[in-house]
Amino acid sequence: MVRKILACLPFLLAACDEGLRTVPQAGEFRPMRIVSLDYCADQYVLKLVEPERILALSRDAAREFSYLRDLAAGMPTVRPVAEDVLVLGPDLVVRSYGGGPNAAAFYARAGVAVLNVGNANTIDEVMSVMADVAAGLDEPERGQAVIEETRQRLASLPESGPESRTLYMTPGGVTTGPGSLVHEMLIAAGLQNFQQTPGWRPIPLELLAFEAPELVAFATFGASAAHQDAWSAMRHPIARTQLADREVVPLQGAWTACGGWFLLDAVEALARGATQ
Repeated sequence: MVRKILACLPFLLAACDEGLRTVPQAGEFRPMRIVSLDYCADQYVLKLVEPERILALSRDAAREFSYLRDLAAGMPTVRPVAEDVLVLGPDLVVRSYGGGPNAAAFYARAGVAVLNVGNANTIDEVMSVMADVAAGLDEPERGQAVIEETRQRLASLPESGPESRTLYMTPGGVTTGPGSLVHEMLIAAGLQNFQQTPGWRPIPLELLAFEAPELVAFATFGASAAHQDAWSAMRHPIARTQLADREVVPLQGAWTACGGWFLLDAVEALARGATQ
């Protein structure tokens, strides 16, 4: 640990001269030693940057809930801990939540540029985040290509019939209503959200005892689905009935675990399920 801290001292001392660094506009700075601190940031780095420009990804980059986990296989990883990151000598740190709330300010003071992946609550905001991150990585053309493909996929969704009332469910027993990206995803697929209360909350067991959705969108998270909380609403017979007696559209957890362009996979699956 002491050797790691000593190795970091040149970067920390450099902050006295450089002050806070921000990410310049595209074309002014081309990062060549990139470190990503969390699996949401990993997706953008893997999508937009050549492997030789990536120093390290987060330790979750190859997990089942990481969308581009196949691309991450075998690549170096790092803990989102300052001494572990700085000893690598990055010229850019990319993060969504990795390293905690003070990480961006710390790395900037250490003279390392920081690119924050913004939060998105609508599909338009997802595309705006893509444009911003692509510019920060000096890959605006690649980012624009992803945006154009996303728009084309949205325009190519099949015509839906009546708006089926759809309940989004997770293995942890939670759902979400208006104001979330999942809600926007259901609307984009031509569906109506069964949960009309805003925000994330437990599955409405009382309501489900009297009303039933026409469709269930069930997010699966691979091995993590086996680790349900003992008090999860998914253990209740009413919740299990929804999966047994309703039309179910399975959604890979990686499609919705982070707000990214890959949520279109879920939108397309839901749109297909609505027309069957």
